[in-house]
Amino acid sequence: MNIVLHQPEIPANTGNIGRTCVATGATLHLIEPLGFRLDEKEIRRAGMDYWKDLDVRCYMNFEDFQEKNPNARIWMATTKANHVYTEVAFGEDDYIMFGKESAGIPEEILVDYEDTCIRIPMLDKIRSLNLANSVAVVLYEALRQNDFASMKLTGELHRLHWKQE
Repeated sequence: MNIVLHQPEIPANTGNIGRTCVATGATLHLIEPLGFRLDEKEIRRAGMDYWKDLDVRCYMNFEDFQEKNPNARIWMATTKANHVYTEVAFGEDDYIMFGKESAGIPEEILVDYEDTCIRIPMLDKIRSLNLANSVAVVLYEALRQNDFASMKLTGELHRLHWKQE
């Protein structure tokens, strides 16, 4: 699975998303310009000590991303979409793209992806959800649809053991 952030602005969001990508085995793709430097302490703090394990790839712009990922099936997460994210069928190698916190994905990009634009339902009282939360919601649905391939599905206690029945 691949998460694409188009011009993210807030380092803490990108750090949290990076940590989620490490936890799920997803690759993080960052399309510049970024609203921060990747060596800022805020991004490292949010990603904790997992940032070193992250598969992260950077691109100069959306065209550079397209050139380097020519066969990518890209789902565009946007509040402007007609399809709800639970109504589509995600493949395990798909790309899910999210826009910057202040403006989302530019409409100049969205118009070419009408069939793969998806949205998270919410009440009209709010403009959008937090970027890191949105990524987690959609990514975990995509992983669920693919049976959480190669992910650990059971938990263990640290000091004690679950009772066997």
